[in-house]
Amino acid sequence: MMETKGLKNSFIKKNILLCDDQRNLRELLSLSLSDTGYDVTGVANGAQALNALAQGEFDLVITDLKLPDMSGLEILRHAKKIVPERPVVLITAYASTETAVTAMKEGAFDYLEKPFPVEQLHLVVARALEQGELRRENSQLRQQLQERSDQRAVVGNSEKMRHVLEIAARVARTDATVLITGESGTGKELIARYIHDHSQRAKGAFLAINCAAIPENLIESELFGHTKGAFSGATQNRKGVFVEAEGGTLLLDEIGEMPLNTQVKLLRVLQERAVRPVGSSSGEKAVNVRLLVTTNRDMAKEVALGRFREDLYYRIQVVNLELPPLRERPEDIPVLALRFLEIFAKRYDLPIHKISPQAMACLVGYSFPGNVRELENVIEGAVSLTTGEMLELASFPLHVRQPRFATHSELSSFELPEEGLDLEGLLANIESQAIRQAMERVSGNKTQAAHLLGLTFRSFRYRCAKVEGGEEK
Repeated sequence: MMETKGLKNSFIKKNILLCDDQRNLRELLSLSLSDTGYDVTGVANGAQALNALAQGEFDLVITDLKLPDMSGLEILRHAKKIVPERPVVLITAYASTETAVTAMKEGAFDYLEKPFPVEQLHLVVARALEQGELRRENSQLRQQLQERSDQRAVVGNSEKMRHVLEIAARVARTDATVLITGESGTGKELIARYIHDHSQRAKGAFLAINCAAIPENLIESELFGHTKGAFSGATQNRKGVFVEAEGGTLLLDEIGEMPLNTQVKLLRVLQERAVRPVGSSSGEKAVNVRLLVTTNRDMAKEVALGRFREDLYYRIQVVNLELPPLRERPEDIPVLALRFLEIFAKRYDLPIHKISPQAMACLVGYSFPGNVRELENVIEGAVSLTTGEMLELASFPLHVRQPRFATHSELSSFELPEEGLDLEGLLANIESQAIRQAMERVSGNKTQAAHLLGLTFRSFRYRCAKVEGGEEK
């Protein structure tokens, strides 16, 4: 019969499983550990121990080496198989050097010989739990780092993205400054990290600073550092990111937001390869940093309007790498969506591993004004709402499922943007959305869908084939 002492919740931290066939000793140790603040589950044999491990989550296992039905080493192996970082302490009245060595090789945290003072057990338990917690934290950290690495992986099979990656791989071999342009959410920082990771500086730091997020009166301090007393609140010397990124890569995100007076000082740093902290009267400090910059603005236009220095513009655009918006590479949407699904299903421990054809068609047909970042958010939200193993259309927000088209009156007042637009891409996107919605409304009946759109059946079939990238059949 399983005995439980102080068991409150098998998912609360510092739960201990104690297995010993001697009832008096088991109750004594359970009571002593419970009084110390641990939740203790006491069992009398190996079968009960395995059953408890299957049903509950324990931070530490203490087991006798010799039990009526199995060896404590078997419990050790089983406990480690389920949770490798969980510590296991063995106790025995039949100690030998050989057995102790075997236990430690099998992964036991410690090995106590009966009889032992209760205080000694308490000390071992405290050390074991501390080590177990550190191992769990390290395991979680490794998982988080892997997840971040997975999220940083550049995904895309389209011709446009292959072209971007080819250029990024070539410039990664150099120290050339790269201006990465594109709409918000297209993955500019991701490409910057890709360049860093494939460069000779990959082992160095990669630091990113958002020029739009820092107050104008602090941006110079963030970039170049400051000395103690340089301004109100400067209570100690501070290194700027140029110094902190020494030997690595520095990304200036949204450089178009940088104040003009700071642009002057940045230009000098790029020319001299040295920085002077704010408030410093001593010499400049040489820096060895590879600079990458991003912006969602038309920098040539910013220069023409006097909002960005022309000399700095030419300095930072040694190589210009432009990222296409997601609407211009819809063939990348399925692979990106499945990658995000994998990431979020793993993060939230959900069994979702597929996207229904209807849901995928909806994603491919949507314009994604927020680009890859919007797709990521849509998938995360859908994963959070999905209860089965497949992500369905109903889990998407309404604006994705039912994108709004412009009315005739709105189109009559349409004004062409100053920078122009991709008319073919815009019309192709509208056509794709109209066909998808028409098919959904009539449950896939192409004749009725053609009628809804005012097309002949042959014309509708041709347009469907064009949207799907196939041939007319």
